[in-house]
Amino acid sequence: MLRWITALVGVALLGVGGWFFWPRSAAGETPTPAAEVAVVPVKQGTLSGQITQNGTLAYAGQADGGDYPIVNQATGTYTKLPSAGQVADCGKILYWIDDEPVLLLCGSRPLYRDLYQGREGWDVAMLNKNLRALGYDADDGDEFTAETADGLADLQDDRGADTGVLHVGDAVVLPGPVRIAAVSAQLGTRAVAGSPFGSAVTTRREVTVQLNASQQAQVKVGNKAQITLPDNRVVAGRVSRIGAVAVEGKDGSTTIPVYLVLDKPAEAGKLDAAPVRVQITTAGVKGALIVPVTALVGAGGGGFAVERIRADGGRETVLVKLGLFDDSAGLVQVTGDLTAGDRVVVPSA
Repeated sequence: MLRWITALVGVALLGVGGWFFWPRSAAGETPTPAAEVAVVPVKQGTLSGQITQNGTLAYAGQADGGDYPIVNQATGTYTKLPSAGQVADCGKILYWIDDEPVLLLCGSRPLYRDLYQGREGWDVAMLNKNLRALGYDADDGDEFTAETADGLADLQDDRGADTGVLHVGDAVVLPGPVRIAAVSAQLGTRAVAGSPFGSAVTTRREVTVQLNASQQAQVKVGNKAQITLPDNRVVAGRVSRIGAVAVEGKDGSTTIPVYLVLDKPAEAGKLDAAPVRVQITTAGVKGALIVPVTALVGAGGGGFAVERIRADGGRETVLVKLGLFDDSAGLVQVTGDLTAGDRVVVPSA
């Protein structure tokens, strides 16, 4: 957090409106500034944090942001493949091997054995759930009954096959309806069980923001946000989840991925991998002492301070601790030996 705030203050001190200033020291006398300064009062009130960042609007993947891998378990020759961007619903065909369809089933775990009448277990329960959701007959438990066999045979017949048995290679299991992200398999090549086929994402829209790690504590799941699309339309959204793994950039900064959903996903149209501007509203603080970010000066030991105007017109340094930031308004909450109405120095054009 210190690195981010120091950089922010440094930028503020370098210039506003094209004017440049010499840094002010928190220790000793204040050197004569190279340009004019202004004086503003310390305000007290409710500060609603606003964090503004660039983000990317795309289709949601796994919890870590990555795509879902598609692993083929059938053998033969690829005779028909999907294209990137194609959407497949549960129970639909993903691709063809030896002119036999490989279906998409929806679930959380991959198939590991053939399923036929007499089998029972979580994988059978998953198959039964898929069949019922698609409108076919199926047992309502974890047993592969004659009813399950009839429902499966009807599904397979509708898709170009009819066995009443689900072989491991007959289906790929993914969490729900998917959008094909990439296909690594090639038409006419040999399909091998256990080989990568491609990758997929969900059909849910999601915005990803790489948030500076110093701001992580300010953002909570459920925080509201405004998302500006490439055509400058502003749509509403909210924070749906926050990543747990920080990533260090080449510049030494550390970021945390934050994921947002749109209140009305249809407003995003067909945009994919689109750059957006995100403004997240964090929790407000009542009764906060508020100063402009540009009023902050560096203090010894890595802290921060403001310069207060005394009654006799002189200046004195007051150490402060920083609280909530409102990036959009350029304001920050401070605590220290200050009261509402105190006048502090800020650069002025």
